[in-house]
Amino acid sequence: MDSVIRSRTPMARVWRLLLHATLLLAALWYLLPLAVMVLTSIKPLEEIGAGSLLALPENPTLAPWLKAWGSACTGMRCEGMSGYFWNSFAIVIPAVVIATLIGALNGYALTKWRFKGAELLFGMMLFGCFIPFQVILLPMAQTLGWLGLSSSRAGLIFVHVVFGIAFTTLFFRNFYVSIPDELVSAAKLDGAGFFRIFWRILLPVSKPIIVVSVIWQFTQIWNDFLFGVAFSGYGAQPVTVALNNLVNTSTGVKEYNVDMAAAMIAALPTLVVYVLAGKYFVRGLTAGSVKG
Repeated sequence: MDSVIRSRTPMARVWRLLLHATLLLAALWYLLPLAVMVLTSIKPLEEIGAGSLLALPENPTLAPWLKAWGSACTGMRCEGMSGYFWNSFAIVIPAVVIATLIGALNGYALTKWRFKGAELLFGMMLFGCFIPFQVILLPMAQTLGWLGLSSSRAGLIFVHVVFGIAFTTLFFRNFYVSIPDELVSAAKLDGAGFFRIFWRILLPVSKPIIVVSVIWQFTQIWNDFLFGVAFSGYGAQPVTVALNNLVNTSTGVKEYNVDMAAAMIAALPTLVVYVLAGKYFVRGLTAGSVKG
């Protein structure tokens, strides 16, 4: 009761108001570049040169968005971002699903079916989270050549799955540590095997960490440029490569409104994912922080 009374005092209200005002200013400052991008993307080219960055458009138009989507030049092709946009989805969805499933199985095996050398194996996999991507470009290119996956969409999916497994294994392993071993032991006594326990007991309680894995993997793969430009072929390039090509392709007057619209198109999926599921990401990360 005393704490409730203190929270209603004039001084407490002043401090709360100052805190909210500070957070609001920080949010506005953080969102300022996004506002500039949105405003520029709906301005005619004439207004961009004549006004300031934060000036509201006098004659707003969606023409830059339509051009960025369907007819802007990305190198030698003038077909816009649409094809590359769907390429990214075709790469992201299978890579996220496969890496998440393998990470869940790895985390399950490393915590509930411990074997000799499990900690060493986990340490080696964890080391994969800290290897700079540039270090493995040549070995990975050679590996894709041996597998016959060079310059293909399947090859790019393979690369992202390989690098995603280290992170997803870390996520699931730390989450499954918090689940009592007695659940698995009881299921073993009832005759349940490895996969039955996984599908019937572990996976149903793994929704928080699955959300974390999906958001993390989706963001990392969608925003990737290095692997996309190094390992994808002409018809399998992701949207980040197309955005780079569009921004660096100039055949006359620089169309900043089209560039900003293309950048917004490339960023929209990750923005939507974080807006809709950001709170679940934080909850999932903290769900396995305390061992049960």
